[in-house]
Amino acid sequence: MLSTKRTTFLLLAACAGLVIGLSALAIGVTVEYLRKDALRAAERESNNAALVVAEQLVRIVGPRDAVLTELRDVVPSLGLATPAEFDAFFSGDRHRQLLEDRRRRDEPAVLAIVATDGHVLQAVPEQARAELPAIVEEHLGRPDRSGGYGLLVSPPVHSHVAGEAMIYFGRRIAGILGTQVGTVVVGIPAATIDRLYEAFEALPGQSFLVTRDDGVMLANRSTVTGLAGPGMPAGGPWHEVASRGGGTYRVLVGPDGEDRRIVAVHRIPDTPLVVSSAILESAALAEWRRHAVRIGAGALLAFVCALGLLWALKGQFDSLLASKASLREREARLADKSRELAEVAGRLDAAVNNMTLGLSMYDRDDRLVVCNTPYRQIYRLTADDARPGTPIVELFARRIAAGTFQDDPVARVAGIRSTIAAGQSGRFIVELPDARIIALTVSPVGDGGFVTVHEDITERTLADRRIAHLAHHDPLTDLPNRLLFRDRMEQALARLDREDAAFATFVFDIDLFKSVNDSLGHSGGDALLEAVAERVRSCIGPADTIGRIGGDEFAVIQLVDGPPRAAAAALAERLLDRIRAPYEIDGKRIVIGISIGIALAPQDGRTLSGILRNADLALYRAKKDGRGCYRFFSPEMDTDVRLQRAFELQLREALPRREFELHYQPIVDLATCRPCAVEALVRWRHPEHGLIPPDKFIPVAEEIGLIIPLGEWILATACRAAADWPSDIRLAVNLSAKQVVAGDLVEVVRRALADTGLPAGRLELEITESVLLQKDHDSLAVLHGLAALGVHVVLDDFGTGYSSLSYLQLFPFSKIKIDRTFVAELTTRADCAAIVSSVTTLARALAMGTTAEGVETWDQVALLRVAGCREAQGWLFGRPVPAAALSFEPAADCAPAAA
Repeated sequence: MLSTKRTTFLLLAACAGLVIGLSALAIGVTVEYLRKDALRAAERESNNAALVVAEQLVRIVGPRDAVLTELRDVVPSLGLATPAEFDAFFSGDRHRQLLEDRRRRDEPAVLAIVATDGHVLQAVPEQARAELPAIVEEHLGRPDRSGGYGLLVSPPVHSHVAGEAMIYFGRRIAGILGTQVGTVVVGIPAATIDRLYEAFEALPGQSFLVTRDDGVMLANRSTVTGLAGPGMPAGGPWHEVASRGGGTYRVLVGPDGEDRRIVAVHRIPDTPLVVSSAILESAALAEWRRHAVRIGAGALLAFVCALGLLWALKGQFDSLLASKASLREREARLADKSRELAEVAGRLDAAVNNMTLGLSMYDRDDRLVVCNTPYRQIYRLTADDARPGTPIVELFARRIAAGTFQDDPVARVAGIRSTIAAGQSGRFIVELPDARIIALTVSPVGDGGFVTVHEDITERTLADRRIAHLAHHDPLTDLPNRLLFRDRMEQALARLDREDAAFATFVFDIDLFKSVNDSLGHSGGDALLEAVAERVRSCIGPADTIGRIGGDEFAVIQLVDGPPRAAAAALAERLLDRIRAPYEIDGKRIVIGISIGIALAPQDGRTLSGILRNADLALYRAKKDGRGCYRFFSPEMDTDVRLQRAFELQLREALPRREFELHYQPIVDLATCRPCAVEALVRWRHPEHGLIPPDKFIPVAEEIGLIIPLGEWILATACRAAADWPSDIRLAVNLSAKQVVAGDLVEVVRRALADTGLPAGRLELEITESVLLQKDHDSLAVLHGLAALGVHVVLDDFGTGYSSLSYLQLFPFSKIKIDRTFVAELTTRADCAAIVSSVTTLARALAMGTTAEGVETWDQVALLRVAGCREAQGWLFGRPVPAAALSFEPAADCAPAAA
């Protein structure tokens, strides 16, 4: 009898121990799974943070590097071969204006050109000249990864001139022989990069820093990162990961020597810049510790209760054996204790069923031992569906019926068995048919069975995907941003190397977008960009990539199977037609156009930077050819750009070298055939190319700001010459729109008249309709100020632009010049004759004079007289000549008009 009861007791104790052990194992597996998942999530978060910071850093450094590259590329086109030639060319003050323009346009704090011996040839501001040689020698002399001519970056250096820390970027300049002849340097305040910390609010335990690829720190908040030195510790894992281009590691020791950090390293392509993001392992595991403490406390309480009850039960049983007299009483107590033990087992069961994770356990024969309520809820099973002893294959079949399983059950079991065969745990991510995402961990147990833990990670996974998406996509249009577009370009280049598969790269922007954006407002401009992005999506193929790489700048990678030129031309035509169709933005009808540059791989390049640069050159040519069109890259475009840059430098030197000269063309009175006025026309006598007409260099002069001093020289020189002419001969001088908006034009004209003694009534100032388009109060005040001086204001090229009769009311014009395009076909086209007649009639009604340009035949003269035109100008009456060759005699073949 006692032996039977002892056996019963031992079996009961063994069952209780088994339940406790299984519960402890399940809880331990769950806690360890949560810990590993928290570390993996922290690793993803750190990597995404590094990518976002890198994208912002590219936006800061990119424009400054463009200045360096532009100035570096000018030198070979100038034919400079040695450092001595380079020093002689850039010495003195004649090139200082070039640096001033680039600094004003691209806003670097310091811009300089430095000789190979460290001597500063040019610097803006001038005060920076004294401290630059030491900075270049000490910080920009390190070797780079591109054969000596890549981007160089200094650590933050305190500048006595700027009164703050500066970071300097440099590129070595090569002459036409391929050897270094100098260095170009830009400097920006270190605070520009340090402000990245303000743009990205740090999370608890998270930090980032910006370094060079050799570990030298450029931006660092030591109070956050715990790194106070000038660079990353030598010999550490950071250098190994950075040398590979990026990655993640967990071995960097924190500032207290006790806490580790999870570090993500991302190197920015084509630069020596590296962004590192770190999260304290303690911060990453903070939430996990809270869960682990709660689970552990509950489990510990249950285990203590169970052990206490077992100990008490053992004592009672020993007493029962010692006293036969109390056997019946002790049996009753044993029954009570058994009930209490069942209650403990029930509490353990409640703890397992109230876990946030699903749990299931299987024996060595793949039969279900136990599963908790969250497991059944995740897979929509009933208690009858998941009874203990159910084969796992049958359980999968019931999940198929419930719509929560879609794989082959036999294959899934085989996969689980192969995972645990080595005695190790396995982790899987499973997407259910209803789009939920489940993290599944499989761990072996000692008897040949296994335990599975299931967690619904749908929301967390979708959040991670959203973060990763934002790191690689433009937030306005949802197109790939510059970072992702460059990655797609790298993939296309790898495909080119692997399969010799050609592709085309398009770069395009919206013509005159700034004007459209100003008229619509920023919200309207954003809506227009979104609409353009959607139309471009509808034009490209499924394998192609479109990205937004700037404000209104887009790019497309077109993958093709054959020769890419024909396919690229077809896509360009589709883009032009589709985007020029009208838009409805905020109730306004908008019509825009785009200019497209196209580079083909491999014939136009086999590197990312080379292809994008050539596409930009093609875009520049499309804009130069009138916008609203596309152009393929050709090698002469690169030559043209280099010549254009050299042309800019030579144009700056032309004025101090007195290479400009004025020619004069007479304007005749059609009634008497006598000259009544003379128009001053500027020419550039280039030392190599001879006489260059104004249409070739005036646009460049306007672009680089030379038009203001050149315009003053033209006005003063022409007025000085006209002062010696007969008193009835007027002088006509053309004005650029930039002169009108410069602000001091009225004073410039007043001074020119005073210095030369030319009466104001003999001066005519001609403006084009580009001035009128602005319709701002300043331009209107300038023209009225000129009229108040007594000067005549003439509207040039009337009818060729955006002519509006309202201009003639707003601005004080005394004469209208009829454009040569109408005069040329005056004798052959009735519509041209009607336009000329209408303009002269309108001018008479407004008490304005008229001058016809481009007159070349006496038939045109006869028709102009009939139309009522007063004056004419053209080769028929004389070509532009120097002042010494100018004649004021009437044309020999011109008969006066009949009275």
